[in-house]
Amino acid sequence: MPRSFVRPRARIGRSALALAGSLALVASGSFAANAAPTFDNSTNNSSKKLRTAVTVEKVVGHLTALDAIAEANENTRASGTEGFSASVDYIVGKLTAAGYSPTVQSFLFPFFAELSPAVLEQSTPDDVSYGAEDVATMTFSGAGDVSGAIRTVDTTGTASAAGTSGCEATDFAGFTAGSIALVQRGGCTFAIKAANAEAAGATAVIIFNTGVGGNTAAVAGTLGAPDLVGIPVVGASFAAGNDLLGEGVTGRVAVDTISENRETYNVIAETGTGDPDNVVMVGAHLDSVLAGPGINDNGTGSAGILAVAEGMAKVRTANKVRFAWWGAEEEGLLGAEYYVADLVEKDELDRVGLYLNFDMIGSPNFGRFVYDGDNSAFPVGPDAAAGPEGSGQIEQDFHDYFASVGLASGETAFSGRSDYGPFIAEGVPAGGLFTGAEGIKTPEQAALFGGVAGAPYDACYHAACDDTNNLSIEALDQLSDAVAHLTLTYASSTFAVNGAGTPVKGKGKKDRFEGNPLGGGTESGGGLHPEHDHDHEVADR
Repeated sequence: MPRSFVRPRARIGRSALALAGSLALVASGSFAANAAPTFDNSTNNSSKKLRTAVTVEKVVGHLTALDAIAEANENTRASGTEGFSASVDYIVGKLTAAGYSPTVQSFLFPFFAELSPAVLEQSTPDDVSYGAEDVATMTFSGAGDVSGAIRTVDTTGTASAAGTSGCEATDFAGFTAGSIALVQRGGCTFAIKAANAEAAGATAVIIFNTGVGGNTAAVAGTLGAPDLVGIPVVGASFAAGNDLLGEGVTGRVAVDTISENRETYNVIAETGTGDPDNVVMVGAHLDSVLAGPGINDNGTGSAGILAVAEGMAKVRTANKVRFAWWGAEEEGLLGAEYYVADLVEKDELDRVGLYLNFDMIGSPNFGRFVYDGDNSAFPVGPDAAAGPEGSGQIEQDFHDYFASVGLASGETAFSGRSDYGPFIAEGVPAGGLFTGAEGIKTPEQAALFGGVAGAPYDACYHAACDDTNNLSIEALDQLSDAVAHLTLTYASSTFAVNGAGTPVKGKGKKDRFEGNPLGGGTESGGGLHPEHDHDHEVADR
C-alpha cells in the first residue's frame, strides 16, 4: 500500500443530516424518475430500463462509501495515499460482485505533498519573518530546516526579465558551501538553478521574482519531478529577495514536504459482449486532491459510471463497452495519459471508437453543461481544444437527450483539461458532461437550471468541504440518467459518431436540439485545474 502522510484533519466528522434529508426526498418520490423498481435482475437493454436501474440512491450509496474511505484516511483519496488505494479496492469489489473481471493497471507517478507552509526568515542584519505573500514552497522541493549565511548569486536584484542568475555552474564560483543560495528568476528552469546551487554546496535555495511585468509576488513554481533536488527550495517575492541581498545577511529556510515517486492505479472493466474493434469507453477520475475527500470532484463521475456498469452487467451489447476509473488525474491527467500511451504502443488505440468523460456531475449550484465538441460556442484557442471528427455528434446526442426529457442544457469549453484530453490528442472522438466547478453561475444560467446567480457552481471545489454535503441530488439524478442513456445508445451503435456498425433505425433529425440556449455556457470545462499549466511554472520566463 502506498505510504500515507500525517497532516491536520480539515474536518473531524461528517454531518449526515443534509444527505439523509436528500435521500428522504428520493424515498418519498420527489425524484419520481428513479423511484420505480430497480430492475437489478433485468438485462436493462433499453434506455428506460437502464435509467430505472441506475437509481440516484445507488449513486449516492457509492458516494457515501467513498466519503467514509476518505474520512478514515486523513480526509483524502488522492493518488498515492491509502485513501486512493481503498477507493480502488471498493470499485474493484463492486465490479466483481456485478460479474465483471476488472483489471488494475499500475503505474508510477511523481507524488508531492506540502505538510506545512514554507518558512523564510532573516536573522541579520534585521530580524524579519516573511509571510505567505512573500514565500512559497517549490513543488518537488526537498525537505529540511536550515539556517546560515545567505549568499547572493549573479544578481543585483534589479527588475529584469533577462537575467540568468544561477543558470550556469560558473555562477557559483567562490560560493561558500553550507550557505543558502539567493538567485533571481529568469533564463532557465527552476530545477537547473536549484541543482547548480546544490552541486555548489548550498543547503537551501531561494528563487525570487523578476519584478517585471507584474511578476512581483512569491514565485509559485515546480522543479518538475521528485529527486532532482534534495535540498529545500522556495520561491520568494521580488521585495523579499531584494531585502535579503547584500553582505552579512543570515537567515533560515524551512520546508516540510514529501517528494517521491509512488505507485497508483487505473481500474478497467468491460462488457463480455460487443465488437472489440469498436470499443465505447466511459471514464471518470477516481482520485481527489490532497486537500479533501473529492466527493463531487470526482466521486460523482466515478459513482455514476459504476452504477451504469452495474446496471449493464447483463446487457448484450453490439459494441464492447469499457469502463475506466483513472488515477492521478489531479496530478496532470497521468492515469489517462499512461493508458492511452500504452494502447498506442500496443497498436490498439484504433479499436476505441469513442470516449465519454464524466468529471463532476453533482455540483451543488449546478448547470447541465455538455462538452462543446464541435467548437461552436468556444472556438479553438488557448482554452479550447479542437474536437476530433465525431465529437460534435456526441455533443448533439447529449443535447438531444436532455431536450427529450424537457431539460435545458448548455455548453462547456472543450478544454482537454480532464481525462478526455489524451484521447482527443490522438484523434479519438470524445464528449461528456460537467456541472461546474469554481466558475460563477450567471443570472441566465440560474433562470434555466435554478440555483444561485453570482455564486460558484461548487464553492467546495478542491477543498476539504467537498464531502457528501456538497452535492445536488437533483443534478446527480438527471446526469446519471444521461450517462446511462448515452452509454447504452453507443453500446448499440456508434454509426452517427464514427461510421462504424449500422445506423439506428428510425433515428432522424426531427425534434433535434438546436443551438446553445446559454450563448456560451461555462469556460472552465472541468477537470484539471489551470494551476497545473500556469501558476506552477517549470521554466523562468
